[in-house]
Amino acid sequence: RATVHGVAKSVESVEVQLENQMVLVQTTLPSQEVQALLESTGRQAVLKGMGSGLLQNLGAAVAILGGPGPVQGVVRFLQLTPERCLIEGTIDGLQPGLHGLHIHQFGDLTRNCNSCGDHFNPDGMSHGGPQDSERHRGDLGNVRADEDGRAVFRIEDEQLKVWDVIGRSLVVDEGEDDLGRGGHPLSKITGNSGERLACGIIARAAGLFQNPKQICSCDGLTIWEERGRPIAGQGRKEPAQPPAHL
Repeated sequence: RATVHGVAKSVESVEVQLENQMVLVQTTLPSQEVQALLESTGRQAVLKGMGSGLLQNLGAAVAILGGPGPVQGVVRFLQLTPERCLIEGTIDGLQPGLHGLHIHQFGDLTRNCNSCGDHFNPDGMSHGGPQDSERHRGDLGNVRADEDGRAVFRIEDEQLKVWDVIGRSLVVDEGEDDLGRGGHPLSKITGNSGERLACGIIARAAGLFQNPKQICSCDGLTIWEERGRPIAGQGRKEPAQPPAHL
């Protein structure tokens, strides 16, 4: 508790439930940072769910990003209120700097990210920045990768609704989105942010307290066993490191 409260400006409350092996943290920090803080105490932690402070389940979703290259990540969506959607996640394998992040209209990965369609744009607007009134609904702006190629971000958006994007796709691009202000022919269409590096289908997810299971029914891994493995793919079948011979 003291470790998490050490970043008091970003943490509103911490509740430890020993009987349930659970810690509830009300915070504006990205979940990756909360997990790192908890693990700095010497104990392992996994994220079991996210919810709003209103304790209402207005909708939650998740996208697992991947592609032909090294870029991969997990991005979660949570409808905080009918007017505000939280998008937070971690993407690895990027070049340091800014990268455009957008929701695309189709959840079609048959040609990797090239079959995801255009930006999600039900209102017929021109491309813009996330704070602009004139923008695609799927325009989420940029995420910044650090020198290690990792982008950790938390975005709140007033135009996006979780129920509108489930089944669509999330795409991260190779370059910076100019937010429609660059003067390039693609500025008002894509933000001129370059090739699509990685993408994933946005799938419905359980809200807070809606998923009490400890074992994944798909392959029998416990939440602790799957902690060090990829969420999907061949690497999930093998341990991250050989088991110790005791």
